[in-house]
Order: sequence, then structure tokens, then C-alpha cells
Amino acid sequence: MKRTVVAVLVLAAAAAGTYFYLKTGAGSGAATTTTIARSGAAAPATGGRGAAPMTVDTAQASRQEIIDYVTVVGNLIGEVTVDVAPRVNGRIEVIHVRLGDRVTKGQLIAKMENTDIKEQVKQAEASFELARATARQREFDMKAAQTTWERQKNLYDRQLQTKQTLEDAEARYNASVAQVDVAKASMMQAQARIDELKVTLANTSILSPVDGFVGKRNLDPGAFAGANTAVVSVVDISSVRLVANLVEKDFRRVQAGVEAQVEVDAFPGETFSGKVSRVAPVFDAATRTATMEIEVPNPGYRLKPGMYARVQLTVDRRPDALTVPRGAVVDRDGQRGVFLIDDGNLARFTPIRTGLQDAIRVEVLEGLNDGQRVITTGAMALRSGDRVQLVGGRRGGGAGGSGAGRPVPPDGRK
Repeated sequence: MKRTVVAVLVLAAAAAGTYFYLKTGAGSGAATTTTIARSGAAAPATGGRGAAPMTVDTAQASRQEIIDYVTVVGNLIGEVTVDVAPRVNGRIEVIHVRLGDRVTKGQLIAKMENTDIKEQVKQAEASFELARATARQREFDMKAAQTTWERQKNLYDRQLQTKQTLEDAEARYNASVAQVDVAKASMMQAQARIDELKVTLANTSILSPVDGFVGKRNLDPGAFAGANTAVVSVVDISSVRLVANLVEKDFRRVQAGVEAQVEVDAFPGETFSGKVSRVAPVFDAATRTATMEIEVPNPGYRLKPGMYARVQLTVDRRPDALTVPRGAVVDRDGQRGVFLIDDGNLARFTPIRTGLQDAIRVEVLEGLNDGQRVITTGAMALRSGDRVQLVGGRRGGGAGGSGAGRPVPPDGRK
């Protein structure tokens, strides 16, 4: 009985130990398995032969025309803008034009009140007539004095008259000649006064000095205007100008005669052709810019002064340049270049020397040949040696080839 109890106790202890061992061992194994699974999970590769291929797209280096532009912005102004003001002070009697009316050079714009000036002209003309009548009277007196003097001289020559009488007659003749001169001078003075008043009278008519359109009308009939008061503003828009500032780095590339393409918001998608007409020979010390003027013909008067314009100046043009898309050109370690795909579907960085560039393409001067394919989409994220795959599962090509190549092995080996 005693042995039986001991045996039961031994068996119970053995069962408890086995249970404890199995429980702790399984937990440890699970933890170990989890740890090993976690530590054995490799992070996705980002490059190199063993990395997952990166999806990219390519484009072909081709010959195209490329144009180098300098872009400036500013407001358009008229070819000529003139504030039309009267030459005399007075009250405006009538204005013959309204805002937007087309006018020609010499056309009557407005009329000033001129009644008082007309009266002054009449008075001056009357004074002139009086001076002319006086001059005629003085001429008659001079002729009579001349006749008397000649008669006295004839008598004196025959010793029938005294010398004193002859000298008196000569003095009266000389005085009459002087009086004629004074009368003629008075007549000329009266004529000058008439001419002056007629000019003043003509100045009461305000004429347009240029062809153009009425851009502003500042006064109405009845208003008082002086020599510094603009009645209307006339602007010539047969051509328009853009005055812009040119920075130092672009100064040597822009000269008079350079082609310009002008765009305005009023006509989206449409361009107007012009050219650079003048470039200032000096720079503003404060802004470090030089002023230039761009003239744009405007035969249909569609462009209006005050419009905001964007202008592209064609400063250089290459009609047959080797070009690649702009997105294909990247900078790596201080070098500019492109990525090609070699026979192993690996991206290889190739340095190039670039020239002109526009918004879409870049000229390649050295480093590429016609027809070579370069990586475009995805080029910015690549490093030399990264494995690539073309968009749509297409195969990469040899370096600069047509794009044909063998598939990428799933294990990353060549």
C-alpha cells in the first residue's frame, strides 16, 4: 500500500514536470520562431542587381528645331499718347468728341468761348484802318511839302528867293517824310496786333495733334480750362509698345530687331508678332536692369493700352539640334547627364553637354547620338546600376538601342 502511494506520487510529479516543460518549451519556440521570422524579413531592395525593377519610360534623342527665349512681362502702351489742352485760358463752349471716338490729326476736338477775342480783333482792325488813313494823309502832306521845296529851290537857283526860305521849305519836307514813316509804323503795329489776336482766336479751337482714339475725356462744356488742363487724351494704337526691364544676364542676348511673340489674357491661345525696337545702353544702378521697348503692329486695333502682356523674345534658334525631353536630363554629383538602359536592363548614367533649352526639350551638344533612347519618366529617382523595367512590361534595350533586351529574371540574376 505504501509502495503504491509512493508510485502514484512519482507519476503525478512526472506528469506535472512534463506539462510544465511542454508549455514553456512551446512558448519559447513560438517566440523564437516569431523572432526569427521578423529578423529574417528583408526590407525591399531599392537598387542594384538584386533590387525589384523600377518602372520607367524612355524617349528617343532626335533632331528638332529648338529656340531659346527670354520672357518679359509688362503693360502695353500706345505708340503715341497726347493730352490735348487749350492754348488759351477760358471756358469750354462745346466738345465734339466722346470717349472711344476715333479722331484724325487736325480734327476739331472742342471749342472755347471767344466772343471777347472777336471784339478785340474788331478793335484792332479799326485801329489799323485809322493808321492806314493817317499814313495816306501823311503821304499827301509829304508830296505837298516836296512840291513846295522844289519850287523854292527853283526860285533860289534863279536868285529870286532867299536861302532862308529855301531851307524852311526843305525842313518842312523832311518833317513830312518822317511823319509818313511814323504813320506806316503805326499801321504795321496795328496789323501785328490783328495777327496776334487772330492767332489767339484760332487757339480757341482745340484740334487733335495726332491720329488715334479718345482715351479719356476729362472736362465737359461749361468748365473752365487753362493751358495745363487736359480736355481729352488721344492715343495712337496703330501699333502698341511694351516697355520692359532687361536683366544683366540677358542683356548681351537681346538686341534691336529680335523677334517677339506677345500674348495677352484677352485673346487666350493667340500670339501677336513684334520686335525689339530699342535697348537702353545704360543700366539702372538701383535695379541693375536696362530699359527696352518692344513694338507690336496693331492694324486691327485689337490690342489696347493697359493690357497685361507676356512676351517671348527669340534670342537664338537651332533648326537641326539633337534634343532630348527636358525630363530626361538630371544632375548627379555636379554633372549633367541622362540615364540609358544597358543590355542587362540596368540604368547607366551618361554625362552630356547641353546647349539651348525650351520648355519641352534640351539640346545635347556632346555625349549622345541620334536615335539613342534615354529614360524620361522616373529618371529623377534613379541611380546608376538600378534595375529598370519599361512601362507596360516592355523590355529595356541596350545602351542607346531601340529598346530590345532580354527579360529581367525574377531572382535578379542576369
